Amino acid sequence: MSPNGYPWPIETTRLDNGLRVVVSPDSSVPVVAVNLWYDVGSRHEPTGRTGFAHLFEHLMFEGSVNVAKTEHMKLVQGAGGSLNATTNPDRTNYFETVPAEHLALALWLEADRMGGLVPALTQETLDNQREVVKNERRQRYDNVPYGDAWLRLLPLLYPVGHPYHHATIGSMDDLNAADLATFQAFHQMYYAPNNAVLTVVGDTDADEVFSLADKYFGGIATREDIPPAPDGHHPAPLDGPVTETVTAEVPGIRHYVAYRTQPFGTPAYDVTTVLGTVLGSGRGSRLYQRLADGARIAQPDYLGAYGVDLAHAPAPLIITATAQPEVTAERLADGLIGVLDEVARDGVTDVEVDRAKALLTTAWWRQVATFEGRADLLGRYTTQFGDPARAAQRLPGWLSVTAETVNDEAARLLRADNRVQLSYLPEGDK
Repeated sequence: MSPNGYPWPIETTRLDNGLRVVVSPDSSVPVVAVNLWYDVGSRHEPTGRTGFAHLFEHLMFEGSVNVAKTEHMKLVQGAGGSLNATTNPDRTNYFETVPAEHLALALWLEADRMGGLVPALTQETLDNQREVVKNERRQRYDNVPYGDAWLRLLPLLYPVGHPYHHATIGSMDDLNAADLATFQAFHQMYYAPNNAVLTVVGDTDADEVFSLADKYFGGIATREDIPPAPDGHHPAPLDGPVTETVTAEVPGIRHYVAYRTQPFGTPAYDVTTVLGTVLGSGRGSRLYQRLADGARIAQPDYLGAYGVDLAHAPAPLIITATAQPEVTAERLADGLIGVLDEVARDGVTDVEVDRAKALLTTAWWRQVATFEGRADLLGRYTTQFGDPARAAQRLPGWLSVTAETVNDEAARLLRADNRVQLSYLPEGDK
């Protein structure tokens, strides 16, 4: 166990070029999980350059100096491994899980695309992946019922110029307008060793990982002038309620209610996480009891509440409810806001908070039960807070929450002037 309370050992180093390396050995199975967090997400994108971080999630699989197009995926899968990548407003991460004997392969592949993507990036590859992103937008956002909800909620929650104002998918106009040199410059600026955290969890040891990391990553040059993302911690007040109604080809009436909370990693956000679980997780939640099982105005499978774990500004708390057939938009909205007002006014019970903490405890252990989950967790805490062992504070942070602290935070957050409401109406409804 780490001396800081994390359930497994953690060892760290920093290469001369600034790459932070985190290792958590575990020989229970002969597998290693490799996770590379880059401190670049949509919050770093200036106006006119949106969608770049997400596009590179695709481009990073399209070949580098020593790896041909699509070969990264073939090599990992051919070695019996799996891999993927994700982007969010705060970061981009790339990850593989491979048999332990193929650790060197995974590290070499990641190093080659960190230091060698730009020379291999061609106009043809860029054009192809722009089309892939456009198709992804159509499939995930534009042509899916309620698919653009996140795209609409962010600009309602955060003002123009705020780093969370736009979603990671970005603007297709911005992606189309940028030339090859602009994308090459973006990669050279952010995909640098001193802007990344390499985490390895599994059947290895720190000496092996540190040696391989130095071998493959050590020759990649430091980037000295990486610009920080704009500070988003103190956006202008919402002055709500802020409302938007969308009439679209959707199967039923749905309401989204969102509130600005506190940044991920703060004690107040731990309270918000418990509050969201009380409100909307499962059949025992307040929303389910009131709107699905009680009044029966909301569909139980489309009812929930959750915080979005963003660390560099007040993070959103999102609540959703979809109406039962024949229930009007007004009745659903009144019922949903009524529950939130009830919690803000009268609070929650000890029983509800204990149930929420039990659910969160299960979720925590489910994540850290896998090498992949641990590697991602340690990469997050190193990137965002400078200390992987701070991951050990997450579960105790939830468990320290009381009904009293939830009630205080609910009264502070669930106010009309801090509320965003997005409503979807089927075409033909009024």
